[in-house]
Amino acid sequence: MATRKDLANAIRALAMDAVQKANSGHPGMPMGMAEIAEVLWNHHLRHNPANPQWPDRDRFVLSNGHGSMLLYALLHLSGYALPMEEIRRFRQLHSMTPGHPEYGMAPGVETTTGPLGQGLGNAIGMAIAEKLLAAEFNRPGHDIVDHRTYVFVGDGCLMEGISHEACSLAGTLGLGKLTAIYDDNGISIDGHVSGWFRDDTPKRFEAYGWHVLRHVDGHDVATIEAAIAQAGRVADKPSLICCKTMIGKGSPNKAGSHEAHGAALGDKEVAATRENIGWKYPPFEIPQDIYAGWDARAKGAQLEAGWNRKFTAYARTFPKEAGEFTRRVSGELPDQWRMHAQELLAKVNAKAESIASRKASQNAIENLAPVLPELVGGSADLAGSNLTLWSGSKAVSKDGGGNYIYYGVREFGMSAIMNGMALHGGLIAYGGTFLTFSDYSRNALRMAALMKIRNLFVFTHDSIGLGEDGPTHQSIEHAAGLRLIPNMDVWRPCDSVESAAAWIAAIERRDGPSSLLFSRQNLPFQARSAEQIALIERGAYVLADADRPRVVLIATGSEMGLAMGAKKELEGQGVAVRVVSMPCTSVFDRQDAAYKNAVLPKGVKRVAVEAGGTDCWRKYVGLEGAVVGVDRFGESAPAGDLFKFFGFTVEGVVNAVKGVL
Repeated sequence: MATRKDLANAIRALAMDAVQKANSGHPGMPMGMAEIAEVLWNHHLRHNPANPQWPDRDRFVLSNGHGSMLLYALLHLSGYALPMEEIRRFRQLHSMTPGHPEYGMAPGVETTTGPLGQGLGNAIGMAIAEKLLAAEFNRPGHDIVDHRTYVFVGDGCLMEGISHEACSLAGTLGLGKLTAIYDDNGISIDGHVSGWFRDDTPKRFEAYGWHVLRHVDGHDVATIEAAIAQAGRVADKPSLICCKTMIGKGSPNKAGSHEAHGAALGDKEVAATRENIGWKYPPFEIPQDIYAGWDARAKGAQLEAGWNRKFTAYARTFPKEAGEFTRRVSGELPDQWRMHAQELLAKVNAKAESIASRKASQNAIENLAPVLPELVGGSADLAGSNLTLWSGSKAVSKDGGGNYIYYGVREFGMSAIMNGMALHGGLIAYGGTFLTFSDYSRNALRMAALMKIRNLFVFTHDSIGLGEDGPTHQSIEHAAGLRLIPNMDVWRPCDSVESAAAWIAAIERRDGPSSLLFSRQNLPFQARSAEQIALIERGAYVLADADRPRVVLIATGSEMGLAMGAKKELEGQGVAVRVVSMPCTSVFDRQDAAYKNAVLPKGVKRVAVEAGGTDCWRKYVGLEGAVVGVDRFGESAPAGDLFKFFGFTVEGVVNAVKGVL
């Protein structure tokens, strides 16, 4: 029978062999955390390798994702559908084992990690989701939502600023089912971290309101076992277990050194390590008794079967709630959703309000949230400006449920937490800040797009129209920058109808996130037919046409009024103009060629108008077209003065059109 030492050494062997074969990777962390991983996965983690999507499984996140071979070894050894051939193909093209864990690539990978600290933020989002769903669905004697979230973190995760943002909020919310295990090995790529990282980490987390266990020997299984068990008994605080470890443990010449961090050990050192730890087997060979010691399939099946019995009893007593829970975890929208969405569009169109699109956004939330109970909102300290609150908003707190998170001034933390909530399932998250501060969130936005998860990022004050706050707050390059993120849909609606349509499209999208860009200033309502309203979801459509147009004006957001004014002025001068509204370039780009050619006919000159960077519009207007935009920082002045100063006037658009004819 395999010993626990043998089980831990299997992780070390797979990690060093896979990295050596790829001649690329990070063997040191998996070798240093092997005992911790064995204790957690074999004795605490509730999971079922045969069903990685079991709703009440514990969540495990490897925030220090450079040590990805730790996770791949755990998945393979415990019985997930990750065969040895994929371990051999570590870091190779189209393998299930990429250099950092990627959501959707291998079963059991709960989130994409690698950019340090974000996995920790994701785990906090998962713990929040568990808490909210438990408060909503559990009933006395029927705890159908009752699982924990575990996250491994390293020095790099805790050096990143996002760790402060997210962990501070986690302490405030009292996430008692969250356990973070800190791999305190004192090493980063540059060497011993004592030269640049001397924080008293336990005191820091105690100040956040966490339960902290200090001085845990990360290689002593009994000590680790006791620490994880103790953390599990603390119900009102998240726990941090500080484990002192040796990076690359088992390597006779590189353990405890940065040489074990981010490079293969080398053939000679791998052979020496085998000898040192007593591993007698060739690369990628695991004895059957060790597989048997790791195999979690039978235990996992029992755990899930027990939950299924619990859920069956719940469904008999609370059939409505059980049906709603099933719908929610499947990600499906309510049965009457589409009808309600169409009714909202018709109602907004009939009302014909000329309001700021941020207000139109709030109105959309007010109408959609009551039929979408999974919608959980929030804002990074700007709720009164982003208008992300609605009449049914209830603050999430330490005490219980809710549907609105006051994130404080924590844009990056907010976005990473939202990603974790989306990954957990059962909720649809939205969170707001000023568009300029999307810079703070950008890497989390990129990760949402990479993972193809449904998240709604609300960004208001979307241009120089912000006004007196000046260039530090006025967005210039931000809309264009967000559009450059693959798989990110960026909506910049021009009025109340397009704002509602943008919300509907973002909620209905299941294969990626959406950024919704809204104005501070009032925008004129644009009259449309029912047919035109139906075309908004295609990303661009003809808003106002003419017989045999000589020019196509393309506009978004607050500049649509200028385009319509220029059309009127030009047609008074005998120039026929088509106006195209393009609220979402990426959605339009996904349309078939026939539709795109119908909206933007070939051979007709084009001019784009947007109060932001110009480069992204060149692909639509061509070299012979023109863009009315801003390629410099703004100024501090009232919005009206700024639009005149930067040439965003009817006259400015008219002159641009004349310049291309």
